[in-house]
Amino acid sequence: MDTYNQDLYEFLKQFISEERLAKIEAITAERTRYITVAVEDIYQPHNASAVMRSAECFGVQDLHVIENKNKYTPSKEITKGASNWLTLHHYNGEGNNTLACIRELKKQGYRIIATTPHERSNMLHDIDVTKGKMALFFGTELDGISEEVKAEADEFVRIPMYGFTESFNISVSAAICLYELRSKLQDHGVKWQLSEEEIVQLKLDWVRKTIHKVELIEEEFKKRRG
Repeated sequence: MDTYNQDLYEFLKQFISEERLAKIEAITAERTRYITVAVEDIYQPHNASAVMRSAECFGVQDLHVIENKNKYTPSKEITKGASNWLTLHHYNGEGNNTLACIRELKKQGYRIIATTPHERSNMLHDIDVTKGKMALFFGTELDGISEEVKAEADEFVRIPMYGFTESFNISVSAAICLYELRSKLQDHGVKWQLSEEEIVQLKLDWVRKTIHKVELIEEEFKKRRG
């Protein structure tokens, strides 16, 4: 592994408090890319924000944002800074951004799991987390996931419901799914942690966001390193 990022991190961390450093170290150890989340054309800012916040709280590092008709506009009041600590991937440059997102995630080895009350849906607690990385897809507030997602999905999942209402709000659905699947990862001995290289990169990214005028300090590091 290239030691440059590690050396830079060791240099920069002296410029932040011990409390902040301890938090960064602890949280990166709990981050995962084994589960990722994709949201398709969400148009209500509070839902976009709540999904982002849930992903961050459950240690999911990546959020994939599909913007076909609607721009993803989370509210800072609801996200509570979650976007600062996530890696956001926007898909908005093609005619069909949904398929672009699916192609990219499949290339990375993710199985596409669509959240919908589909007739072939597994119940949430029946999802086998040991089969490999999972990309959870959540659709629009009104129509749910698109036909493209339905056609490309490897699996379908639904949340048990016991009332008259047809479905949960998208942000609630995301929180329930992430809680259940994250708990299953912990219980089934799956290697869900980031690689050593990913952890170093993430710690470096977060330290950079913490230090005021970090560019000047990095220049000093480069001079010392030669």
